[in-house]
Amino acid sequence: MIMNNGIRIIVLMGVSGCGKTTIGQLLAQRLGWEYLESDEHHSQKDIRKMSSGIPLTDEDRQPWLEKINGLLREANRSARPVVIGCSALKAAYRRTLAEDVDGLVFVHLKGDYQLIYDRMQRRRHFMGADMLRSQFEILEETPDLIEVNIRDKSRKIVDQIIKILFSKPESGN
Repeated sequence: MIMNNGIRIIVLMGVSGCGKTTIGQLLAQRLGWEYLESDEHHSQKDIRKMSSGIPLTDEDRQPWLEKINGLLREANRSARPVVIGCSALKAAYRRTLAEDVDGLVFVHLKGDYQLIYDRMQRRRHFMGADMLRSQFEILEETPDLIEVNIRDKSRKIVDQIIKILFSKPESGN
């Protein structure tokens, strides 16, 4: 189990279709950590809304974010390191997720609109490709995010995340 630098929770964030689940499962497996999928915690009402092509409001998202925060606090309390895939598009959402959670980092799986749109056309998910534009519109990129480009293959992206988060910096002589 890889665990150093005080990191105990990795939130893979970004717009729908950026690879949060695929990268998250591979990363958790490589690290020997638990993987959590935030989409599994949306209410049926919110899933129906998104399936109908209606973007969620901040009010819709708040109970879901608080539920995810509870899961992360519980993982902290029980000393279980976790990787979680969660859109976390706005800084306010990330603040809710991180409240009272130690050792948490946000890794932004970043790609351009066309790349992600093309990927979304090839998969089945309650969040349709037509709603991608709304996610890009609300995405708030802040300096605290660790950005990882998603153009590479999944395994290479996972290697890059592990290197960024867990490699010790070389000391200059």
